[in-house]
Amino acid sequence: MGSVIGAILPLAIAVAASPVPIIAVILMLFGPKARTVGPAFALGWVLALLVVGTIVLLVADGSDVSTDETASDAASWIRLLLGLLLLGLAIRQWQSRPKEGEEPQMPKWMDTIDTFTPVRAFGLAALLAGVNPKNLALTVAAGTTIAQAGLDGGEPWLALLVFVVLASITVVLPVIYYLVAGASAERTLNTMKVWLAANNATVMFVILLIFGVKLIGDGIGGLT
Repeated sequence: MGSVIGAILPLAIAVAASPVPIIAVILMLFGPKARTVGPAFALGWVLALLVVGTIVLLVADGSDVSTDETASDAASWIRLLLGLLLLGLAIRQWQSRPKEGEEPQMPKWMDTIDTFTPVRAFGLAALLAGVNPKNLALTVAAGTTIAQAGLDGGEPWLALLVFVVLASITVVLPVIYYLVAGASAERTLNTMKVWLAANNATVMFVILLIFGVKLIGDGIGGLT
């Protein structure tokens, strides 16, 4: 169990270190519906990761990836391909980074984020966590890693829960901080938002590059 947690820990951190969702939830906490929209966004994020991870575990378990050599090889190929996908996204991120003196560009939907309803916030979080290529790739990689370990009983689900909790911490904690500290949290959260917006491209490039290489290495290791 411990070795599996160690293997999925970096993947969870890579999901958690996603600047755009963190900026989005902070902006929501500055809006007029902060106490409903913020928690809805956090809930959508957590549930999306949980749903994707559950689907991967069920499919992988049904394929007996922990005991069937063909299925295990297929899981390793999946990690290899996901690693290549992340490397491709890293190159794209580097090429689209702001030039010196340019303002970093954020998604256009952020301009209307103060008008979001809880339902829309929930849906946005679900898309960012469960459909975004980076996070989807990392969650699939975590699920296949857990399934291949051949854990007993409820251990695979406990490992998945650990992954989801760690991958959600940067989205959930700002919401909890705001609900507890109220308006006094604004200054700290705003400082975080400004830094993330300015360094979004660099942070994403580094994350995609490192974990793309890691997944490629894991995939090759599993195949050999």
